[in-house]
Amino acid sequence: MACPITATANSNSKSKQTLISPSEIQSEFSHHDPTVARVNNGSFGCCPASIIAAQHRHQLLFLRQPDHFYYNTLKPSILQTRLLIQNLINADHVDEVSIVDNATTAAAIVLQHAARAFTSSAFQPGDAVILLHYAYGAVKKSVHAYISRTGGHVIEVHLPFPVKSSSEIVSEFEKALRLGKANGRKIRLAIIDHITSMPCVIIPIIELVKMCRDEGVDRIFVDGAHAIGNVEIDVKSIGADFYTSNMHKWLFCPPSAAFLYCKMSDELSDLHHPVVSHEYGNGLAMESSWTGTRDNSAQLVLPEVMEFLNRFEGGLQGIMTRNHENVVEMAQMLVEAWGTELGAPPELCSSMAMVGMPACLGIKSGSDGLRLRKHLRECFKVEVPIYYREPLEGEVDPITGYARISHQVYNVAGDYCRLRDAVNTLVKEGLTCALLLK
Repeated sequence: MACPITATANSNSKSKQTLISPSEIQSEFSHHDPTVARVNNGSFGCCPASIIAAQHRHQLLFLRQPDHFYYNTLKPSILQTRLLIQNLINADHVDEVSIVDNATTAAAIVLQHAARAFTSSAFQPGDAVILLHYAYGAVKKSVHAYISRTGGHVIEVHLPFPVKSSSEIVSEFEKALRLGKANGRKIRLAIIDHITSMPCVIIPIIELVKMCRDEGVDRIFVDGAHAIGNVEIDVKSIGADFYTSNMHKWLFCPPSAAFLYCKMSDELSDLHHPVVSHEYGNGLAMESSWTGTRDNSAQLVLPEVMEFLNRFEGGLQGIMTRNHENVVEMAQMLVEAWGTELGAPPELCSSMAMVGMPACLGIKSGSDGLRLRKHLRECFKVEVPIYYREPLEGEVDPITGYARISHQVYNVAGDYCRLRDAVNTLVKEGLTCALLLK
C-alpha cells in the first residue's frame, strides 16, 4: 500500500520566498532522533532549533548578570509573554493571565483555592467537585490531595469510548450534574478538559460550561493542557472561571511553560501560587513570576515563537488546520490498513486521533499496551502511545487497543506508514501481547 502524499502548505496569501520551506522545517527539528518515527507530539511537544537558540540567549542574559536580569529584564519579559497570551486567548485584561510551569501547577492553584473554601466552611463537607473520568491522571491525584482530604465529594463523569458524537458527551455530563445535586448537595467546582489526553477527544466545553452555569455550579475550571496551538481558544466565549494550557505541547515553547487564565472577580482574587516566595500577596501573576531562583527562559521565548509561527502559511491558524487535516488523513489510512475504526469522528479530533488497532494483537490491559508500545519503539523505531479500552459485556472480538497518533509540522506521511507496516508485520507474524511476556 503506497503512502499518501499530503500537501503541507500553499502560498496563496504569502509569496513562496517568505514561507518556511520543507528543508527549513527539517533543519528546525534536526535535533530529533532521525531514526525514530515520532508520532507522539502530544506527550512532550517539540521545540524548533531557532527557539532553543532564543532560550539559550535568555539563559545567558541571566547568567551574565543575574541581579540586572532579575531587577530589569525578568518582569517586563514575563509581562510581554502575558500580553501575547492575552491576545491569543481573547482575555479582557492582562491581569487575568499568569505564567506557570505547566497545567499541573495551574490545577494545584485552582484546587488549593477550593480546598481553602472547604476548610474555612465556605463550602460544606459533602459538597461536590465534578470532573471527567478521562481527566489527566495528575489532575485526578490533585483532586484527591486537595478536595477529598478536605471533605469534598468527587464525582467522575463516565464518557463513552469510542465516542460517536459530542451529544453523547453532553448527555453523560448532564446525568453527572443531576447526580451531583442529589440530596441537596451543591456542586462547587467543575473540572472540564478541553481535549482529553488519553483517549483524546475534543470536549464541547462551551455547551458544558453553559450547562454548569444553568445548574448553579459555583466555579468552572477548563483544563486545556493540549489546547493552545492545537485548537482555537476564546476564553470569553468559553465562559469558565479558570482556563489553563501548556505552551510547550503544541505552541513550540521549550518545557516547561504554561498559562493560567483567571476571570477577573472579587470572589476569585484570593488565588496564590503553591510555592510561597517574596512576591506573595502581590497577585497571582506576580507570585508566579518569581517562586525562587530558577530558569525562567522557557517562559520568555513566546515573542520568538510568534515569529516562528508567522513563517507558515496562515500562521498559527494555518498550522492548526493542516495538522488536523493531516492527522485525520493518516488516521483514516491506518483504519483502512488495519480494518478497524476511529475512536472519535474527525470533528472531535484535534491534531491527535485515536486509531483502533487489530484485535488479534490481544491488548487485554494497560500493561499490554505499554509492552506493545515498548516493542514498537525498540524493534521498529516507532513512538506512539497505546490506550486500552475495557470491552463491554457481550462484545465479540472487540477492539481494545487504540494508538493515539499526533501530527505536528515536522511529521511526514512516512512516519505513519512505518507505524502501519510495523503493526501489519506483527499481525502477519502472529505476535500477541501475551507473547511479549515470554
